[in-house]
Amino acid sequence: MFHRQELIRFQHCDPAGIVFYPRYVEMINATVEDWFDHIGIGFAEIHGAMNAAIPVVSLTVDFRAPTRLGEKLDLGLEVRRLGNTSVDLGVEASLDGESRFSAKLTLVHISKEDYRPRPWPAQFRAVIAA
Repeated sequence: MFHRQELIRFQHCDPAGIVFYPRYVEMINATVEDWFDHIGIGFAEIHGAMNAAIPVVSLTVDFRAPTRLGEKLDLGLEVRRLGNTSVDLGVEASLDGESRFSAKLTLVHISKEDYRPRPWPAQFRAVIAA
């Protein structure tokens, strides 16, 4: 499982001092981008030289407890299923072992030429499946 930390800043919070829920989606996206960097296929390369994209086509988030300014979340990402053109991921966020939210998302590999799904290139499959 891939892990990253997220310090909760003022920009993440609503007037009540807790994370405003759409900010969690930004954290999920940052976790996905960092994971792709970690496996050696960064978003800059995917969206640039490879002329591809990996949009989210499905996203479900279950919120379990509020997170406050100054806390540091641990976000873990795991591959749940690798399909021909898609990948299902799970993202779990916790603080000191207490779950704050969990997310399930599906990404699809597409060509930016016609924005249609394409099979994962061999180099993607090898590192995603690892």
